[in-house]
Amino acid sequence: MKKLAKRTQKVTRSKTLAVTAKANELKTKGEDIVVLTVGEPDFPTPQNIKDAGIKAINDNFTKYTAAGGIVELKQAVVKKYKNDFGVGITPKNIVCSNGAKHALANIIMTVCEKGDEVIIPQPAWVSYPELVRLADAKVVEIGTDERTGFKVTPDMLEKAITPKTKMLILCSPSNPTGSIYTEKELKDIGKLIKKHDLYVIFDEIYEKLIFDGKKHFCMLKIKDIRDNVIAINGVSKTYAMTGWRIGYAVANEEIIDASHNIQSHMTSNPNSIAQKAAIEAVLGDQAEIERMRKIFEERRDAGYKLIKKIPDVICYKPDGAFYFFVDFSAYYGKKFKGKVIKNNDDLCDFFIAELKVAAITGSAFGSDKHIRFSFATSNERFAEGVKNNDRKDHIKERGHRTA
Repeated sequence: MKKLAKRTQKVTRSKTLAVTAKANELKTKGEDIVVLTVGEPDFPTPQNIKDAGIKAINDNFTKYTAAGGIVELKQAVVKKYKNDFGVGITPKNIVCSNGAKHALANIIMTVCEKGDEVIIPQPAWVSYPELVRLADAKVVEIGTDERTGFKVTPDMLEKAITPKTKMLILCSPSNPTGSIYTEKELKDIGKLIKKHDLYVIFDEIYEKLIFDGKKHFCMLKIKDIRDNVIAINGVSKTYAMTGWRIGYAVANEEIIDASHNIQSHMTSNPNSIAQKAAIEAVLGDQAEIERMRKIFEERRDAGYKLIKKIPDVICYKPDGAFYFFVDFSAYYGKKFKGKVIKNNDDLCDFFIAELKVAAITGSAFGSDKHIRFSFATSNERFAEGVKNNDRKDHIKERGHRTA
C-alpha cells in the first residue's frame, strides 16, 4: 500500500474534541459526566437570528454564493468595524469563510511557506501550531505564565524574532487563559511588528465576551501597521452560533484576494443560509448578547471563588472568554490506586475516570502545568464538577485532594 502524505504526520487530532467525544461516549453508556470541556456557549442561538435563517430557507436562498461571501454580509462586517472599533474598511478587505478556523487556515496558507517562522505565545489555542505546520512553516513558541498575565512582552518577542520570522499570532481575549491585551501593550508590540515588517494574526473571536468593564482593542486601529494586521473574527462565540460556521478575515486587499483564491478551490462559499443569519447577528438587536455576557461574568465570579478553595492550585482570573486555566502541578507525583499522576494528561484521565468530570489537559495548549475548565455551563453544573463532595471524601481516604 502507498504511504500517506508526510503532512499527515505533522499534525495530531484535536485533544479538545477528543476529550469531549470521550465524555459523550460515557454519557451514552449512562454515566453522569460533568462536561467542562466545551468551547461554545450553552445558550441557544437568539431567536431573531434563527428567524433570519428560516426566512432565507423560505426565500429559497439555498444556492451557491460568491466564494468569499455575499456582499450584504461583508457590508455588515464593514459597519461593525466602523461602529465597534472606528476602523474604516471596505468589502474588498473581507473574506467570509466556513468558521473563523477556516478563515485562519486560509490566511496561514496564504502568507506562510517552508522556511518561514511563526511566533506563537504559549499557552495558545490548539489549532494555531497545527495549521502553521500544515503550511510547512516552523512554529516558534514563547512561554508565558501568570506572572505576565499569560501575555507576551515586547522584550520576549524581540528575543524570538529572527530573519526568518514571518508572522506573530495573538489572541485577545485568549483561549485558553481569558487574558486580554491592553491598548498600550498592543501598540508596544505593534512597534516591533513595524520594525521587523512582520504579519500579525489578531484573533478576536471572543471580543464581545469581556468582563469587569474592560474594553477590547482591535489591532487594526494601529495605523502604522494596518497592512500588517490580519484580524480573525466570526459569529460563533458571541452569538452562540458555533454550528452555523461563519467566520471572516479582515486584512489588506492583497492578502484577502489571495485567501479568496484558495477558498474558491478548497470549499467554495460559506453556507448561504448561515450568511443571512450572520447579517442579522451582526446588525440586529444586541440585547440578548449583552444578557449572555453578563451571565458569563456571573459564572466567572462564582466559579473563580470555588476554584480558589481547592488546595494548592493557582488560578488566573480570566478577563474574558469562558475558560479557567488552572495550575494543578502541585498534584503531580501523587498516587491513586497505585498509579502515579505524572502530568496533566494523567490528571485529566483521573478526573474523568474517577470523578466523572471532563476537562481539557493544558498540554493541548502548550502548558504542562495547567488544566482548562469551561464555564459555558450552568453555575449548578460547574459547582458540581468542582466540588464533587461525595467523591472528594473518597479521594481523601487515599491521601488525596482534588477538584
